[in-house]
Amino acid sequence: MTAAAPNTHSTHQKLRFGIEGMSCASCVSHIEKALNAVDGVASVSVNLATETAQITLAKAVPSEQLSAAVENAGYHVSTSTVRLNIDGMSCASCVGRIEKALQATPGVLAVSVNLATEIANIEIAKDAISSAELIAAVSNAGYQASLDTEHAKVKSDTQNSASNKEARAVIIGAILSAPLFLPMVFSVFGSQWMAPGWLQFLLATPVQFWLGARFYRAGWAAIKAKTGNMDLLVALGTSAAYGLSVFELMRPYFAEQAHGGGHASGHYYFEASAVVITLVLLGKWLEGRAKRQTTAAIQALQSLRPATARVRGENGDKEVAVENIRSGDLVIVKPGEQIPVDGVIKEGASHIDESMLTGENLPVSKDVGDKVTGGAINADGVLLIETTAIGSESTLSRIIRMVENAQAAKAPIQRLVDQVSAVFVPVVLIIALATLVTWWIYNGDIQGAIINAVAVLVIACPCALGLATPTAIMAGTGVAAKYGILIKDAEALEIAHKTTTVIFDKTGTLTVGKPSLTATKAVNGDERELIRLAAAVQSGSDHPLAKAVMARAEEQNISVDQASNAKALAGRGVSAHVNGQQLSLGNTRLMKELNIDLGDLAQTAEDLEAQGNTLSWLAVEGASPQLIGLLAFGDEIKASAAQAIAQLREKGIETIMLTGDNQGSASAVAKKLGLSDFIANVLPDDKAKKVSQLRSEGRVVAMVGDGINDAPALAAADIGIAMATGTDVAMHTAGITLMRGDPALVADAIAISQRSYRKIKQNLFWAFIYNAIGIPLAAFGLLSPVIAGAAMAFSSVSVVSNALLLKRWRPDSVSSNNEKEGA
Repeated sequence: MTAAAPNTHSTHQKLRFGIEGMSCASCVSHIEKALNAVDGVASVSVNLATETAQITLAKAVPSEQLSAAVENAGYHVSTSTVRLNIDGMSCASCVGRIEKALQATPGVLAVSVNLATEIANIEIAKDAISSAELIAAVSNAGYQASLDTEHAKVKSDTQNSASNKEARAVIIGAILSAPLFLPMVFSVFGSQWMAPGWLQFLLATPVQFWLGARFYRAGWAAIKAKTGNMDLLVALGTSAAYGLSVFELMRPYFAEQAHGGGHASGHYYFEASAVVITLVLLGKWLEGRAKRQTTAAIQALQSLRPATARVRGENGDKEVAVENIRSGDLVIVKPGEQIPVDGVIKEGASHIDESMLTGENLPVSKDVGDKVTGGAINADGVLLIETTAIGSESTLSRIIRMVENAQAAKAPIQRLVDQVSAVFVPVVLIIALATLVTWWIYNGDIQGAIINAVAVLVIACPCALGLATPTAIMAGTGVAAKYGILIKDAEALEIAHKTTTVIFDKTGTLTVGKPSLTATKAVNGDERELIRLAAAVQSGSDHPLAKAVMARAEEQNISVDQASNAKALAGRGVSAHVNGQQLSLGNTRLMKELNIDLGDLAQTAEDLEAQGNTLSWLAVEGASPQLIGLLAFGDEIKASAAQAIAQLREKGIETIMLTGDNQGSASAVAKKLGLSDFIANVLPDDKAKKVSQLRSEGRVVAMVGDGINDAPALAAADIGIAMATGTDVAMHTAGITLMRGDPALVADAIAISQRSYRKIKQNLFWAFIYNAIGIPLAAFGLLSPVIAGAAMAFSSVSVVSNALLLKRWRPDSVSSNNEKEGA
């Protein structure tokens, strides 16, 4: 989240923070001591039973400082995130104002407000503040807020209703403004007709004060908050044009009263005020329609949640609401229906369409014992599924949360925009005032001076600046999610586009991750005994190589003895006591440590390694260590692995394979993949060191992995990319998650990051250049208010529309014709 201004609390303010990590009375003492050391804290009372800290302040203290004191003491402040829907924002200045108001609320730790989604993500100290207080803070800043708990369809209906209301306002504005504007157009063709002043007044007044009321309300709220926004600029500009026109309309009447005569001047600017308001309303309506399209990915995912499901119970099957299903419940899913929960198939077989979740177009065959994901579609068979995850813990909910968080987050580049937006409106007001004074002094024409100042106020557009970054992020992360690429946050998007080096873990990433036993060589020739002992040493292990040995033992009906004192040897193998012998099974490094002579099998091992096999040696430890035999394992290379390497090479990105396998096996796999660079014999603990070493050389490193032992390396990289087929630990650590184990998606993830970042830079360039050119043109009297209003409306719409072009992107891994949007 992006923190706004520091949150400081008033004198004698009492705060209640939840504390995590306390275990005894000494913890209480440590925390109280740490908080009392903060300047401004009057007293602290920490309760071990309730795990809370009651803090009384003697003067203003930032919440972040209190939280940091607890963290530095070795404990954690319990936090939670509140999402608010915000109504009434019009530009980047509004974002800053709301963030400032929320940040000043006691208990708020961090705030991020997104103009495009109209959502505020607020991190709070748990139990320190209520949602009602947060809503009140937004209300006091001049906006409306509500908890973001609406169902997708309800929210969509609300948005559609608001859109229809805006459309009606545009139509009414166009009808009332047409008689004011069209005569100006027809005058080019020689027409001299112009509506009488009183008629212009009657047409413009409802536009100004009825349709334009929203600008006055928001502008007045900005003034009360001692800040400014787009609404204030529109209200001031159109009011000046409208007021000048009313003055000109009434001036003959006042002149007649004062001097007994007078005449109508005919110089009215009602069309400027009415048409500008109508154009701004049109722009906001078009902008709203475009912004809703950027949230299409979220809406599509939310639509995958069925409302009810058939649950099998003791009294038969019954229809129940999905939220009432519990873990362990048996759910029946018929052909063509959406699977309502995550679970395991207990009965039946079918083909499952997971395209909306993983981007994989082909249905996946599922049988008894296979896992299924809620939101997927059951294509043909009837399934009985045992529920394993529901609600917020389901895969679909986690995907939606990741996409929502990514779309709500701010990219680092947004900091520059926030700094500009903070001073934008005051600077524009100064320029408009300078324009008014300068034209009046040098030209003596107060009407012309006012109209030029109005043009400056109207053309200035902080909206385009505020929308430039979030709309591109929303569109980019949304289309990426459609194809199974989940980008954690905007920072991950920004870093990924700069990637220069991609490191692939081998097993499970470039290979299928299900090795099979390809060869066995026993010293005494008894290969069944070799398999029996190797299986005994690894019995109970979940390691892929252990599973391969156990599978072979089962195939050959070999009985496996019970082992004792089994011990994993990190990066080397495993040892255990079997039938009175201490056995060790592991790699060549382990054999060297045990001083095992490999004898005649050394050459056999070299030959097997050259074919790409992974080797395990079995030996007896003791005073006279002895080699029992050799086992070779092969792991199928994923079909798209070579394609992934080639695509990255085409982008100028260096690829490196990192593996704990021996040099020969790693070399053989690298050769098949077309990889020239690989690092073999890497211990799990050393993976992160290798990543850090490459980063120290000035490279921007992406690490791709899927296992628990990959998590440190993923965290050490500039950007971690996890396969969702792997562990939750890897996914949690990574900045990007690939929803299917396809290495070609790595190049696609980098491609959409690059495309999205280009859109951000394009949008920011045009937003800045629009204001940099438009404001001076208006100040020099080269733009009328009507043209300025049209340009202002167009600027916001163009920024959002440009971001929406990202929706046309197609990843190479699923698009045979490489149909892509040209950026």
